[in-house]
Parts: sequence; C-alpha cells; structure tokens
Amino acid sequence: MEPVALVTGGSSGIGAATARALLGQGWRVAVTGRDADRLAAFADSTEAKGQLLTIRGDTGDEGDVAAAVRQVTESCGRLDMVIANAGFSLPGTLEDHEPEAMRAMVLTNVLGPALLVREALPHLRESKGRIVIVGSVAGVRNTPGNLYSVTKWAAHALAENVRLLATKDGVRVTVVAPGVVDTPFWDERGGSPESAPVLTAEQVAKTILFAVNQPEGVAVNHLVVRPTGQVN
Repeated sequence: MEPVALVTGGSSGIGAATARALLGQGWRVAVTGRDADRLAAFADSTEAKGQLLTIRGDTGDEGDVAAAVRQVTESCGRLDMVIANAGFSLPGTLEDHEPEAMRAMVLTNVLGPALLVREALPHLRESKGRIVIVGSVAGVRNTPGNLYSVTKWAAHALAENVRLLATKDGVRVTVVAPGVVDTPFWDERGGSPESAPVLTAEQVAKTILFAVNQPEGVAVNHLVVRPTGQVN
C-alpha cells in the first residue's frame, strides 16, 4: 500500500513543490489550504489526480486540523507523514503590526504545527511515520523586531520537543530551515529582496525528500539550507 502524506499550505510554494515531489515518488498526498480556487488550480496542474486529495481549511483552527487528519485517515486508511508547511510573515517590524495580524501569524506559524502534531501523532506512532516542520533561517538567527522570526524559533523548539516525545515510538522528526526562497510567501512583504540570491521551492522540496528518504533507523533532525551567496 502506498505511503500517505498530509501537507499543510500545500497549494503553492514549498508545500506544492513538496507535494509534487512526493506524488512523483508514488505517495498518496493530501494538501490543505484556505483558498479553494488555489487548491483546485493545484489539483488541475497535477497528473496524479487519483493520488491527490485537497482539503480546504485553516491550519490554525483546531476543528479544521482535526477534520483534515480524520478525512485523510478515513480515505486512505493510514497516515505516514505530516508536513507542517503553512505559514506567513508580515511586512515591517512588530512596532508596525496590527495586533490581530500578529495573532493570526502566531496561530498559523506556531499553533498550526502543534495542532497538526497533536492530531496526527497517534496515527504516526502506528505507522512509525515522520513529522516535518518547515522552519526558517529566521528560526536560527534574529533580526530587530522580527515577530516572524519569533514564531519560527518557536516552530524549531516544537520540532525538538516533539522529537523528545516521540522518538522512542519510532516517529522521526525533522525541521527544515530554508533561507530566502522565491515563492508567493514574499507577496505579503512586497516582494523578495532585490538582487538577493534565492532558492526555488523545488530545491527546498528536494531537501525535504533527502531527509524523509533516509533508510530505516536514520533520523535527520535539523537541516538549514541557504542559497549560495546568502550571508545571514
């Protein structure tokens, strides 16, 4: 039986590239997203429609996350990996952010992965599966007033916390921390830095697959990947 993965924020960017790569390796893949049209467009762009499940929902909402995990396990009969990819940033610094926007970012970037782990862990213990959390270089270094960085430090801490909890049960946990990536992530920040070196979403997806394709008994826990030329 094909392995099954659930990818949050999987309709574009790193999530979509990772979903495509997994489909190419024969996985059955479910992707979640808040925009139904974007999910439909992603589904239409793939050639593995019988292997793909799209689920509309908010990764920061406990009911949506529980429903997504339930739908995947009921439809596919198992769950072998979850990839907590959904996330966003805000332009400016925390001095500029509206409190409600700050709250939304914390819910998506921190609570979202925690909810996903909470719902998926019983199934992953059964399958001896994997948890991948998409972090950021911003989660290993700080810049002034960067609340997004705070959320990614929290996501990295969550990955290690969950590793300590679940490794004894055979569940492998990885955090992948990309540098600057050319994805729609930057749209809300006014575009990626000019003249900055960037990774592609496909390159980050290959890094994720490098971690998850390791042989039984090998756990890659933390990968930082920057474009050549990125200093910070």
